[in-house]
Amino acid sequence: MRALWTAATGMKAQQLNIDTIANNLSNVNTTAYKAQRMEFKDLFYTTLKRNNQYDQEGSPVNLEMGHGVMPMATSRNFQNGSFMQTEGTFDVAIDGSGFFSVLMPNGDIRYTRDGSFKLSVDDGEAMLVTSEGYIVLDEDDNEIYIEEGVTDISIDELGYITGLDEDGEVVEIARLKVVNFTNPNGLLSVGSNLYSATVASGEEIPMDAEEMDCRILQGYLEASNVQVVDEMVKMITAQRAYEISSKAIQTSDEMLQLVNNLKR
Repeated sequence: MRALWTAATGMKAQQLNIDTIANNLSNVNTTAYKAQRMEFKDLFYTTLKRNNQYDQEGSPVNLEMGHGVMPMATSRNFQNGSFMQTEGTFDVAIDGSGFFSVLMPNGDIRYTRDGSFKLSVDDGEAMLVTSEGYIVLDEDDNEIYIEEGVTDISIDELGYITGLDEDGEVVEIARLKVVNFTNPNGLLSVGSNLYSATVASGEEIPMDAEEMDCRILQGYLEASNVQVVDEMVKMITAQRAYEISSKAIQTSDEMLQLVNNLKR
């Protein structure tokens, strides 16, 4: 009986849907988290009877039987979340599309929208890093150092970092590297608010100061764009779909039981 296996695929699919929704809800307070959405497609069909209309006679449609559903992909919603004012000197948010560039300990480049940066001091030198200690890169793919004695650090909307030296003169420190991708949904999530470029996402596209279609906000952090009410509605819908699929399995089992009892 096809209904048993078909309904089972529905239950498996809705289980993954619930898992995705649960992950969204658990990250409702994660800085710059982007909500995921599960996408499905129907499985192959068995054609029991093909259309055979000739000279305006016969059946104009096919008789087909589907075999259920399968998860196809998880896509992310890269729309901006709300901005939380923190007044932190090294807290920055991207208003628009784009990612900061981060250097990993193994030399790989990762990308993030989490701008909660910190200073890591080593031998008197202060370097800009992420909360996990990964190095934040400038537009020339170099580390960003804040020299001793530089105060009143300012980050403008184009990502330029400036400060005042001991003589009160303005010194330019570096410019944050901001990149974009042709297909951001092709990025691979690796955890810790980091993404990795893939063949599907394409190579990074550095955004020059003259070509930026976004702006950098100092003293702000981007909140998660998860909408709790929407996720709750999706969860209820997925739960009902799961129940319906399980009911289809129960009904199929009862029908098989009736058939087995016919000989008695």
